[in-house]
Amino acid sequence: MEFFPIEKMQKDHDLGLNKIIYNRGVRATTTADLLQHTDTLIFDLVPSKIFINIGSNDVGFNVPEKIFLENYDNILKRIKEKLPDSKVFVMAYYPMSGTGTDFDDRSNSDLQKANEKVRQLAEENGYQFINVNEGLADSEGHLRSDLTFDGVHMLPAGFEIVLKNLMPYLT
Repeated sequence: MEFFPIEKMQKDHDLGLNKIIYNRGVRATTTADLLQHTDTLIFDLVPSKIFINIGSNDVGFNVPEKIFLENYDNILKRIKEKLPDSKVFVMAYYPMSGTGTDFDDRSNSDLQKANEKVRQLAEENGYQFINVNEGLADSEGHLRSDLTFDGVHMLPAGFEIVLKNLMPYLT
């Protein structure tokens, strides 16, 4: 996720990790964009663990589901081929606010449907699908308003929750 300040958080908190964490999220990136830049965004780092959170923009930009899922599958297959020893975690999409956002082109319902398809791709490729969203949503399942500045992108407090939920997978 573009605004996730994981590098800063790793410096500010004693996470007890012996690895450096990089966030390679780029604004408005789609699965097609990631496919074009896998060397720079993934392979050049030769990471031991990869956490993938890509595709919500595909949903929002109305990329046909068939293309979105083919791209995602190709990303996972490339990783398996080029980095067979890397542990890959396919992440569930973060919730978004219910109304009043500039992102009327997507909904939590759309993201949940995409989650199920992405979960299947993860399983088919032998990777683990994880959901680190506990604590982000209100009682209606929408991103808590105190955790976002635009209804979709989170403030640091939201990413603190995500980091806490990610810790079992980082160690």
